[in-house]
Amino acid sequence: MAVMRIGRAELRVLDLEESVKYYTEVIGLDEVGRSDGKVYFKAWDEFDHHSLILQEADSPRLDHLAFKVENEEDLSKFEKKIEQFECTLKRISKRTRLAEGEAIRFELPTGHHVELYYDILRVGSKTGSLNPPPWPDGLRGIAPHRLDHLALTGEDINTVTRFFTEVLGMFVSEQITTVDGEEMVGSFIFASNGKPHDVAFIKGPDKKLHHAAFYVDNWYDVLKAADILSKNNVSFDVTPTRHGITRGQTTYFFDPSGNRNEAFASGYITYPDFPTVTWTEDKIGQGIFYHRRELTESFAKALT
Repeated sequence: MAVMRIGRAELRVLDLEESVKYYTEVIGLDEVGRSDGKVYFKAWDEFDHHSLILQEADSPRLDHLAFKVENEEDLSKFEKKIEQFECTLKRISKRTRLAEGEAIRFELPTGHHVELYYDILRVGSKTGSLNPPPWPDGLRGIAPHRLDHLALTGEDINTVTRFFTEVLGMFVSEQITTVDGEEMVGSFIFASNGKPHDVAFIKGPDKKLHHAAFYVDNWYDVLKAADILSKNNVSFDVTPTRHGITRGQTTYFFDPSGNRNEAFASGYITYPDFPTVTWTEDKIGQGIFYHRRELTESFAKALT
């Protein structure tokens, strides 16, 4: 029984058509369908039908994020473990959303909604799976490979981290603690797939989205992403720099509704026996932004 990876996120946006234009032309995702007022997208290197869903709403925020498991049996086993943790849970019927099968939906201790699923239409990547080229023709915008991770905020980082490790069987690559080591104020959590993180939690208000990140190859692609953002007058939060935590390269910016996005590159490889790296709270600035060694006010407070 295993959680394989982050699979999708559903974001609420203020102006659906403006957001569709941004996520297709600036981010460079492909629109793959519309149903019941929602628009579905995938990145060029993803093989499932979609990884991002947009729906119009009165305020921007995360509707839910979802993780993919291996099979139906895993779904049932996780359902029992989640109920034992006393999280609110319900079944999502097959075809509730476009191209998706049955799922389970539950509420985290931080108030965020999460789903687990296994059944989704596989449509293949743009390069195909037979003698593929390294990248396809006709890419637009930043053109990330995939949805990489989400970062969320919550009051009780210890309990939500315990949920992901004890219930979902995921792993902590890095943590931020108080200087005395008594309290966890940040955690970076991965499935057994070699990434630095699939989801991260930073201490803050419950139910909030900090950012949704898209993966690009390298430092040059982060710089190119920043050029594309500036060319399109997209609002920046943080211009290109390096993380201490995860060792990734990054730039942060906002979609038209104010949801923060990230273009994320590189980072190290993890394994199930990867030892957890600890940063103390007094060094959090250096951990997040290794060069400037301090957080900006907007990075800490601009949440949706």
